[in-house]
This record gives sequence, C-alpha cells and structure tokens, in this order.
Amino acid sequence: MALALALASVAGPAQNQSAKTLDIYFIDTEGGHSTLYVAPTGESLLEDTGNPGGRDTDRIMAVLDAAGVKQIDHLILTHYHVDHVGGLEELAKRIPIKQFIDHGATVEAREQVPGFQKMYAEMYAQAKHTVVKPGDKIPFDGVDVTVVTAAGEVIKKPLPGGGIPNPACADFKPRDESRVDPENPMSVGVVYTFGKFRTINLGDFTWNAEEKLMCPTNPIGHVDLYLTSHHGIDQSGSAALVHGLQPEVAIMHNGARKGGAIQTMDVLRTSPGLEDIWQLHWAYAAGLEQNSPGLFIANLEDPAALAASLTRGSGGGRQGGGPPPAPAAGGPPPQTPPAGAAPGAPPQGGRGFGGGGRGGHTGPAFWIKVSAHADGSFTVTNTRNGFSKTYKGR
Repeated sequence: MALALALASVAGPAQNQSAKTLDIYFIDTEGGHSTLYVAPTGESLLEDTGNPGGRDTDRIMAVLDAAGVKQIDHLILTHYHVDHVGGLEELAKRIPIKQFIDHGATVEAREQVPGFQKMYAEMYAQAKHTVVKPGDKIPFDGVDVTVVTAAGEVIKKPLPGGGIPNPACADFKPRDESRVDPENPMSVGVVYTFGKFRTINLGDFTWNAEEKLMCPTNPIGHVDLYLTSHHGIDQSGSAALVHGLQPEVAIMHNGARKGGAIQTMDVLRTSPGLEDIWQLHWAYAAGLEQNSPGLFIANLEDPAALAASLTRGSGGGRQGGGPPPAPAAGGPPPQTPPAGAAPGAPPQGGRGFGGGGRGGHTGPAFWIKVSAHADGSFTVTNTRNGFSKTYKGR
C-alpha cells in the first residue's frame, strides 16, 4: 500500500494529467526497451516489454499503476529480440492487452526467445493483431501516430514539416553491417504528434537503414524529443538521423553497460539545437566526460562500485555484459531503495542480444516521465530526484 501511494505521489493524479497532456514513461529495463504512452483521454500504448524473468515486468507494472492504466489498448513490438519482447508472456498474465502491432514474422532463423512466435500467435489470436507498414496510422485518441519504418522499409510520402533537404547526409559513411542482427533494421519506427509536439521512437533501427530513411531528403522534419535509437549503442544514431531530426531534447533508454557510446554522445552533443540529454542510467561507456549531470540521470550506479570501476580505468567504451564490479573493500554497502522505487533486481551476467549486455544495477529502478502539451511545450521529470525541466518546444 505504501509503495502504491509513493508511486502515485511521484506520477501525480492520472486523471488530471491525462486531461491535459500526452504522458510518456521511459521505463528502466536496463538496456532493454519499454516505453508507455498515455493519450490525453487515458488511452494507452506500450512499445515493447523488456527482458524475461519477471524483473522488467514488475517495473512495467509499477509504471502502469502509477499512470492509472488498467489495460494496454495497443502494444507495439518493434522487433523480436529478447530485450524487447522477453517480458511479453509474463506481462500478458498480469494485464489485458487489446491490440498487438508488429512488422510481421521474424526474419531470424533462431529465435532469441525460444518458441516466441508460436506463443505470440496464440496470444494475438485472442485479440486484435495488426501488421503495419510505413505510412500506416495507429488510431490513438488525440494523438497522430504514424509508422515511418517497418520490415526494412521506410516512409516515402513526407510527413507535415518533412520533405526537406538533409545537409547531414553529405558526410554519411555506410558501414559493414554483416554482423548486425537481421531483426534490428526491421524495427517498427513511429512518430507521435500531439498538436505542435513531436517525438520519435525507432526501436533498434540501424546505421545504414538510417540513410535509407533520412537521405538525401528528410521525410520526417524536426522533432522536439528524440529517443536514442538502439539504446544509445554505436550501431545506430548517425548524424544523418540525429542532426536531420534536430531534437531539442534526447532521452537515452540505456543500461549502465549498454548504451552511452562515445560516438553516440558526440553525435548528440553536436546536434543543432539540442539542449539536454536525459539518461535512464549512468553509462560506463561514456565515462566522466560524456555522461550528463546527475540531475538528468534516473539511475545511478552504487557509489563504491562506480568508484572502483573508474579507478580501474574501465569506464570508457565498454559495451559488453557481466555484473558491475564488487564494492571496494571498506566501501559503503549498496543503497537501500527509497520509498516509491519500483522493484530492483540482482546483477545479471552474460551476453545481451540485440547489441550490448544486460548487466543489472544494484539499486532501485526509476523512470523518466515526459508530459507534453498541444502547444509544443513539454516537461521532463526524473523520478529518482523529482527534478523537472520544462521546454518551450518549437
């Protein structure tokens, strides 16, 4: 009961918020992905379900409760990697899901979640199932939701404000993507427009596919809020994409050891008009120089573990898995989760599918919330410390 009250106090009364704003919740799945969108009418749309094992499902449910969501009206599965769909089976046991949206069957011979396609087909047979293509609209009360990428294809007809030359394409250099998991460029990518406010979520859409979308002409135009593609690892997030979109704010859906690549941070920080980068986690790869100030980071590493890692020089560039370093001898114990935190989890080792590791942090799981108004202004809130900042929008 106390946890529910604390969560409600962080999120505020759901009824009052939904009457005025498009609310977006970036949920901590530690290098996986799950983002909740709540329309001004209270209708809900969830993108992806994080990792298997129950930990991420607990965190998603905590956010759904805080947002006052009793059912998921629309669920988009961007693609079929374990860090994006692994939590679906457990989530479906806990809350009704009315519509399933995806790009079609997987293009990978080996399923990262064994038996997922069969289980998923049985699940959506009992609900509404929609396979989308670029240009399709997803009905969502008061919000225009347009699919811009799906199944390796990209939107051809420009959106309002799009169809403009993209100067950032001049320096684009294609990469060898022979080792990139084939499902990533299949990602369902969506642009959300609420009045003058615009935001984009491209899942794990990859570097070379970004050129196909954004060059030589940008069909999307500019956005106010950019969710870093692919958790902020360096398989995605080219200047052609980011500088073309020219976001005012970026949010990085990363884990401590997945995302925050130096290249990603460099592209973001040189993007015209970018004001702030908000992060779900302090990123070891970014090190002291490239991470955002602590006010803008939802989840911080245990202080002793962080100090031990930095003094051993392991803070730069590492994107692999494995648990965080043990606290230094004599250092303080792990922090006790404060009231209002979603359930935490022990560290998880091993390789992370879809790029990067899924190492767990030892502290609580906080989310980042965005409340957007139809006039284009929006407020970003870090639920760890209650810090908020409001942006005018364009």
